[in-house]
This record gives sequence, structure tokens and C-alpha cells, in this order.
Amino acid sequence: MTRIKRGYIARRRRTKMRFFVSGFRGAHSKVTQTIIQQRIRALFSAHRDRGRKKRDFRRLWITRINAAIRWELVSYRYSTLIHNMYQKQLLLNRKILAQIAILNKNCLYMISNAIF
Repeated sequence: MTRIKRGYIARRRRTKMRFFVSGFRGAHSKVTQTIIQQRIRALFSAHRDRGRKKRDFRRLWITRINAAIRWELVSYRYSTLIHNMYQKQLLLNRKILAQIAILNKNCLYMISNAIF
């Protein structure tokens, strides 16, 4: 019986995987079995951290707003500010409030004074 050479499909699949992990170090970018494991791990981490990033940024914005309103002129805290904003139906999201707190504190104080 004649010898049959393997096709190119499996090799093409492995080459695609190698492009995905080309920046990884050591065997993580060279050995096929390790490449498969690292690819799964990388995709899992990317999926998990997309949600994590949103959570982390929200925490950062809340911290910045709280620090800005406690620092000077205003003598109350973040939770009171947000509660009063919702009561007055002044709907600014936390990202915008944090940018205002960093770039223009006087504007943040004007907003807080308009609420109370």
C-alpha cells in the first residue's frame, strides 16, 4: 500500500493558533499542546476582564468624586451627593462627574450647590 501524506488542514489550524500566541514566551508559543491551553486561558481571561474593567473604572470614578467633594468647600459625602442628584432629577453619570471633579472643581461645587 502506498504511503499517504497528511493533508494541510491540521497544519493550517495550528498555524492560525501560532499567530494568536506569537507574543507569548517560551513553550507557550512553540509547543502545540501548550499553545492550545494558553489560547483557551487568554480568551477566558479576556472575557472575564471585560466585565472587570467596567467595575474597576466605576470604583475609580466614585473614589475621585468622593475625594473632590470632601476636599474643600463641600462638607458632605458621595452617597448624599448622588441621592440628592436623583431627587432633583439631575442625571449626570459618574464618569462625567469624575472628569468634572478633576478638570474643573468649581463646576462640581456649582452643581452641588444647585442640588442643595
